[in-house]
Amino acid sequence: MATETLQFVVNRHKVPVTLFILMYIDVLRCQPFTIPFRTPSDCGAEEFFDISSLSCVRCGPNQRRSTTGLSCVCQSGYKTVTTDKASISCEKCLPNKPGVTKDGFGCIRCPGGLSNDGKCQCPPGDVLVERDLNGTLLEEARCETCDEDSPALSVPNRNGDRCERCLAAYVNTSCACKSPNVPGGGLCFPPSIISTNVNPTVTYSQLKFSVQSAWFLENLFSSSSACLGFSNLTACQALGNMCVMNMHSFSSASTDACALFNNIFRTMAALSSTQGISYWRANLPWLYYGDEPGLASRVLQTDPVPIGFSFRGKNKNTDFRLLAAVYNVRGEFLRWEQVGGQNLQLCPQPKTKRAAAFSFGTAYKESCVLSVAQLFATHPEPLFYDVFLDLGGGENTKLLPLPTLIQNQQYNGRFINQDVFGRFQLVRRTQEGKVFPPLMTVTYTDVLITDLNTQTVATTFAVEYEMDQSEARLKTDIALGVLGGVAVLYSLMKTISWKRRIASSFIDLETMVKFLLFYAGDLANVFFAVTVGTGLYWLIFYKAQQFVSVLLPLPAQEEQFVTYIGCAFALKAVQFLHKLALQVTVDIFLIDWERPRTKTNRSVPVSGESKHDTSPVSIWRTYFVANEWNEIQTIRKISPTFQIMTVLFFLEVLGFSNLALRDPWSNLQRSPEEYTPSYSLTLRYGVAATLWLCIGLLQVIFFTVFYAHFVEDKIRQFVDLCSVSNISVFILSYRCFGYYIHGRSVHGHADTNMEEMNNNLRREAESLCAQRGLLPNTEVQTFQVSLTSRLGMQYKRIQESISRRNQPSRLTDASTLSSLEPHFKAYQAMNHFLGCVIDHAHSDMDYIVKDKLMFESVIGMEFLEPTEKSIFYNDEAHTFSNVLYYGNEATLLIFDTLFFCVVDLGSQSFVLAAVLTYVQQVIFCFLRNSLGRKNLANKTLVDERFLI
Repeated sequence: MATETLQFVVNRHKVPVTLFILMYIDVLRCQPFTIPFRTPSDCGAEEFFDISSLSCVRCGPNQRRSTTGLSCVCQSGYKTVTTDKASISCEKCLPNKPGVTKDGFGCIRCPGGLSNDGKCQCPPGDVLVERDLNGTLLEEARCETCDEDSPALSVPNRNGDRCERCLAAYVNTSCACKSPNVPGGGLCFPPSIISTNVNPTVTYSQLKFSVQSAWFLENLFSSSSACLGFSNLTACQALGNMCVMNMHSFSSASTDACALFNNIFRTMAALSSTQGISYWRANLPWLYYGDEPGLASRVLQTDPVPIGFSFRGKNKNTDFRLLAAVYNVRGEFLRWEQVGGQNLQLCPQPKTKRAAAFSFGTAYKESCVLSVAQLFATHPEPLFYDVFLDLGGGENTKLLPLPTLIQNQQYNGRFINQDVFGRFQLVRRTQEGKVFPPLMTVTYTDVLITDLNTQTVATTFAVEYEMDQSEARLKTDIALGVLGGVAVLYSLMKTISWKRRIASSFIDLETMVKFLLFYAGDLANVFFAVTVGTGLYWLIFYKAQQFVSVLLPLPAQEEQFVTYIGCAFALKAVQFLHKLALQVTVDIFLIDWERPRTKTNRSVPVSGESKHDTSPVSIWRTYFVANEWNEIQTIRKISPTFQIMTVLFFLEVLGFSNLALRDPWSNLQRSPEEYTPSYSLTLRYGVAATLWLCIGLLQVIFFTVFYAHFVEDKIRQFVDLCSVSNISVFILSYRCFGYYIHGRSVHGHADTNMEEMNNNLRREAESLCAQRGLLPNTEVQTFQVSLTSRLGMQYKRIQESISRRNQPSRLTDASTLSSLEPHFKAYQAMNHFLGCVIDHAHSDMDYIVKDKLMFESVIGMEFLEPTEKSIFYNDEAHTFSNVLYYGNEATLLIFDTLFFCVVDLGSQSFVLAAVLTYVQQVIFCFLRNSLGRKNLANKTLVDERFLI
């Protein structure tokens, strides 16, 4: 098509003129060129569509539009007279020569009648002769009869203008298909070759109906007969194509395409095979492996492909090449074609991304929705592909036929391939990157065409790699079984220790529940250790391998692994909530050792009289210690915010998330032009969990080794604060077990001025006073305490009278204040009672101080039961932090790791997982602080308003 273009010729002599035109173009106000829109169908019967002017032009006299609508031809009875190259003129034939020759340029007498277009016609079996051998037009046309009998055996050709030898199927004594021979598809067959009662039906299983195919009706009988009777290669291939169009499905009681193919296959069993392959009959396409039991598994898992794949090194080989023999629907071979591009990958993707499908080890999948009209436009005629794996070899290149599994295939109306999938499968225990023959899996979709322009169809092309995971699953199950058994024993020991610590020897429902709670935490650790180890194993051995020796589990094979992660998270959540409940219900009391300095009396009016009493000890020290305890309830050995931000930085900014992609490359950064495969849940969990744990452990090491020693240690500072404040802390996490922080001041008093306080601290620094330890000449201030049942019961009785709800004083009246007096007395009683116990003033509730055996510390259980005397175990490790977040960092770190990973596996978003992990940390921290503050106020009578 030509388009008009306004050209400007600019040189140094014409610049002013050009500028003038450009400057005055708006002044001239030229009308833009426009043409009306016309199509060939818009032209009338005596008009043609002029492709140069894109308009309808009227034909000349005695002319009409041609069948294409793009030119004019002479009317019937008129011959063409050429006048020039652009047009024609027509001249009517004379009455003595009324017929127009086939070429339209001459008039002739006809031996018979005229056709509708004014040309001569002959009876069937004759050919029309209008010119002699040198091309001279005859005065009268002749009708020559073709001799169908031997030895001529000729029939009119397709144009009817000459005789030609008939097809080989007719060659016998005559070209006429005479009874009892059977005609079909333009051929003639003996009646004994195959029954004419063929089934030309195509069944659409998804649409649940069958149709009679016009193509099958015309060609099925002739193709099968020519294949069987004459071993015609094209006919056999056409029959195979029809079987493929019927999804390889057949019935033992039917004569459809596939049944006919299999009958011919069995009939030709005595003939030699092709390429030395028994299932590839001579002259037949290879459609089936046969119905021998176990054959498919032997073909796919017996002989490896004779090439190896390597991801790294000088022998790196990751590309595999697939070739396809392409046939048309008539069974004609068209070409060899490399698989890729538009033949199997229908979705529009850049070439670089499509190439990733044929890079070994890269899990490839592309899905899209295509227009049915677009598919018909790009693939107007069905093509059939036989796919082979190119094994290389230069001039002696070998091809491996790839097994193909059609999931739509039916046998006797039953689907037989619905539960089979195709993919590359790795040879086990190989060090050379060997694989078994890959299996191609094809699934077709039936589309009922109602509106070609609006209907769409979904298409997917995928490449997967598989390795037998039975051994890996077995090892995982063994590890879970063994470690799970160890967890049972460890939980039993914890339960026994708990029974001792509550001074109970009966096995009741509470004991069983407690065992299950302990076992939940220990089993969670087992699942966590196994899953992290599994994820790390695949991350290291898959991404770092040189020769292909392991392949990632497929998504379906990862379901069990994801279940284990879910179990670990659920059980760890139970353990975390159990610990949280214990911490917010722990018994705690602050022992005030301060005594009045003098006996100065103060006057207290009582019923109009004056009463003298000792000056009280200030409560502010107790409030101060309680407030500090409240502040350290949720401190941790790591910074949760830094943890989340650092993990997210490594995953999303530095690109560690790319290590979880289902390909063998360990590149942290990927180009946008490269194909990005899907994520492996196993690798994704391995990367995320390993990063979280590593960063968390580094934080813990930094905190314990450097920060706590050289910057700040809040736990040790709290112990020092107790000594300076002359306040001891008594904690019971169980009925008869807990912790004691000895905060009794070596100076006797803590209510003093700044000068005296500084002098006291200086004396301690210069060792001019006694040491702070509970025992003389010791510095141990923290203890684990194992109490006798008598001491535990006495503590519980007094504690029950202390416990109450703190209310703001402005909301209480005089009657309420009077009712609180017993609580204050109980507080004084508890303070006095515990002080006397610490001072060995109660002979029946005395205690001893000893070191704990190392094995006792490891298993968390005391071998000695306190019967006569309580036992105070020296505890320089400050294990009283077990009732705080600080002493449960391992549980918190694992819980956060699992929470982050579970959210990520569900959402496939590290950012969302980080946000939700931060939210849950804030929520649980808030709950721990709120409930812990209420418990502290309830157990110590410290007004909650002072706990800020």
